[in-house]
Amino acid sequence: MTATLRLALAQVNPTVGDLAGNAAIVREWSGRAAEAGAHIVAFPEMMLTGYPVEDLVFRQSFVEASQQALLKLAGDLAADGLGELAVIVGYLDADGPARLGADSTSPVGPRDSLALLHRGVVAAHYHKHHLPNYGVFDEDRYFVPGDTLTVVRAQWADGSQADVALTICEDIWQAGGPFAVAASARVGLVININGSPYERNKDDVRLPLVQRRAAEAGATVAYVNMIGGQDELTFDGDSMIVAADGALLARGPQFHQALLVHDLRLPEADPDAPTGHLGAMRVARVPLTTSWAVPEGPLADAGVTDRLGDEAEVWNALVMGLRDYVRKNGAKSVLLGLSGGIDSSVVAAIAVDALGAEHVVGVSMPSGHSSQHSRDDAADMARLTGLDYRVEPIQHMVDAFLSNLNLSGLAVENLQARVRAVILMALSNQEGHLVLTTGNKSELAVGYSTLYGDSVGAFNPLKDVPKTLVWKLAHWRNTVGEVIPENSITKPPSAELRPGQLDTDSLPPYDQLDAILAGYVDGDQGRDELVADGHDPALVDRILRLVDGAEYKRRQSAPGTKISFKAFGRDRRLPITNRWRES
Repeated sequence: MTATLRLALAQVNPTVGDLAGNAAIVREWSGRAAEAGAHIVAFPEMMLTGYPVEDLVFRQSFVEASQQALLKLAGDLAADGLGELAVIVGYLDADGPARLGADSTSPVGPRDSLALLHRGVVAAHYHKHHLPNYGVFDEDRYFVPGDTLTVVRAQWADGSQADVALTICEDIWQAGGPFAVAASARVGLVININGSPYERNKDDVRLPLVQRRAAEAGATVAYVNMIGGQDELTFDGDSMIVAADGALLARGPQFHQALLVHDLRLPEADPDAPTGHLGAMRVARVPLTTSWAVPEGPLADAGVTDRLGDEAEVWNALVMGLRDYVRKNGAKSVLLGLSGGIDSSVVAAIAVDALGAEHVVGVSMPSGHSSQHSRDDAADMARLTGLDYRVEPIQHMVDAFLSNLNLSGLAVENLQARVRAVILMALSNQEGHLVLTTGNKSELAVGYSTLYGDSVGAFNPLKDVPKTLVWKLAHWRNTVGEVIPENSITKPPSAELRPGQLDTDSLPPYDQLDAILAGYVDGDQGRDELVADGHDPALVDRILRLVDGAEYKRRQSAPGTKISFKAFGRDRRLPITNRWRES
């Protein structure tokens, strides 16, 4: 005998700290799920609070607000007429003081939790078992791990029953944990709710991962992930359902909200299935009596959405990261220096795609060294996109400084960048725009920027984008619709701070530079490994010195969207005062 479960996965966009707004999203999408005839709808990890909450976890008032919001949500869903729908929602819980430095072996503390809401009450809950403590994750700092796998035994109106295990995010990344216990508990379905940040090609990793856990559990696995931007992180969705034999049953879109509604034929619950301690965890089986009926008509099929190509995937991440940073922080428009070069052109295109041209201001600030073609390219970019374009020449301002200061060489170059920063910040103060900076990851890595000059801004869309990828993104975006002048893409890059200047005067060709940076920054390779990979030893030594010496600059740089395995800031954390050098 089997039971047919109509499952809905709500791939939505919460905001950290907006408990009321996030609860409203749950109510709205639960209503959609109910209209589709769903029995269960699952929302992402820490849906009520947003994710990650970071040190908000140590504020007892925030923990209590999360707990109260959960109880209110349960009642509101029932009042909405949705009480028979089982709603799985992530939230911040605590079974003791939420305190900084809590011993991870303590039986009490903050919890990354989920609750199953049914008929106006919390019918079941689960505390995340595996706490990631690598990359952007610091969950061992914040949470106490759970030691009990919650298995909900749902009973339909016709008496059929099925066992559903509940898990959270990192639980699916580790073998031998909750999914192995779920196999011992003989469940038919494991639901896994996620706050899984985007990085390039992560969608290629997720499907094999879910397939491994489905095989380990011997059960269907439903994986739901959030979308949206949160500071430097973006979440790309990519929710899916995978059968025990590895078959992909359904898969949602990337970077878009969606409700996946899919019918699953689950095995009848085994009345002799064990409880208590089973391997790494204890199993608690929670009964859930419902009035669910077998869905009528054809089975619901959520379908499988095609994956995005590499450049399209990155572009969508950058657009979403900027859009949510601006909107969730209450800004309405952005401002950037539009030089006519490739970096500022790509940032402008991202901003227009994210916010609309009417919310983007581009300012050309030519100096005496700015070429006519760069001025023309900036104007052409404005024409192609329709953004608000302004021209503010700076040479007379630079001359005013030089008439009072005896400067030469690099100091004069940096002065031009800092005058431009003053103009952008003044316009920001006057008109309320959020300033975007335009440096790419390659430049940030080696310190090829002016502190308090071109590095000034509130957000940097290209912070984690190597220069070689910037060019690829520009080419790709123009295949969708031409917005970036061809000359901005093809001309040799230059800061144009002195006569005839080119980036290659100070740096090796970007294909060589980015290859070394990929090994040293992203891959944590040492000098000898880089040389063994075929890189010129002298060039390696030079680049490593530049990277190590620029740490103080990066600490003062604007946040920006993470797209790589190891981004500056949240991922890569090195001391500024540091005498270790690769040799």
